[in-house]
Amino acid sequence: HGPMILDGRGDLVWFRRVRGDGFATDLKVQRYRDQPVLTWWQGRSAGGGGNGEYVIADAAYREVARVRAVGNDEGDLHEFMLSPEGTALFFVYTTVGDIVDCVIQEVDVETGRRLFRWSSRDHIPLRHSYKERSPGKPWDYVHLNSIDFEPGGDLLVSARNTHAIYKIDRRTGRIEWTLGGKASDFRMGPGTRFAWAHDARRQPDGTITIFDNAAAPKVREQSRGLVLDVKGRRVTLRRAYRHPRRLLTHISAGMQRLPNGNVFIGWGATAHFSEHAPGGRLLWDARFTDADNDTYRAYRFPWTGRPAGRPEIATAARGGRTTVYASWNG
Repeated sequence: HGPMILDGRGDLVWFRRVRGDGFATDLKVQRYRDQPVLTWWQGRSAGGGGNGEYVIADAAYREVARVRAVGNDEGDLHEFMLSPEGTALFFVYTTVGDIVDCVIQEVDVETGRRLFRWSSRDHIPLRHSYKERSPGKPWDYVHLNSIDFEPGGDLLVSARNTHAIYKIDRRTGRIEWTLGGKASDFRMGPGTRFAWAHDARRQPDGTITIFDNAAAPKVREQSRGLVLDVKGRRVTLRRAYRHPRRLLTHISAGMQRLPNGNVFIGWGATAHFSEHAPGGRLLWDARFTDADNDTYRAYRFPWTGRPAGRPEIATAARGGRTTVYASWNG
């Protein structure tokens, strides 16, 4: 359990074990103080989310900052997004009565001061949920799972249990529009409806990508990565990406559009992650062979590590010959 980097061949480059009963999610490359950094969440499981904190590490894999939620609750595992202004956005899942309230916090990384707070209970009606109640358990009626920046700085937020994407005014907290679900402000064209989805992202060409889990309960036979065209108040399907093994994942997963137009998809609980050509052809595919392992999200980024320590050395003698192994940068 921990953040892991593989090279293009799938060989291990770097891994940091999280001790005890903890684990890590959402390892990715971001920028902080105009430098590339690694960021991830680490903590403990808590129902459908997690309780923990967020780590920022430099190219030498040294921790340069740690971000914690403000208040009595801890940061959730689903998202950690840095802004150009040096702030961090993430979720806090907090139970109020028998309802799970998904809260967005924006915190200044350097000072830890909270700058913005947004509550799903204040803005998203309970009746918009597709999630059934379980007797004796808090009702996770919305389950927010991704945050992205819209042009101009507003927020694009995905909600698994309302089957919707929301544009939120970062200054006032007002929901500017809802895409999908029971109260969509858009006409949803053929093939554009998604269910139990994750990882909504605004792309430079104006499209929106999202991973359509379509499971738990099952809506379709396969999960899909979707590229949605949003023109006016109508949504059309530009492309749907599926895995040749007809993968269906009931939790987790994410979809990343690469600079060359390819798409990289982490297939959540199936333990697969794959790269696809713009037209959908499978180019690269990997999976964890241990059934107990999976990854909440997987990404592909350029990254150059420069560890502060010297290489580790190991030797093996066999048949009168000695082989020396060196490991640096992992």
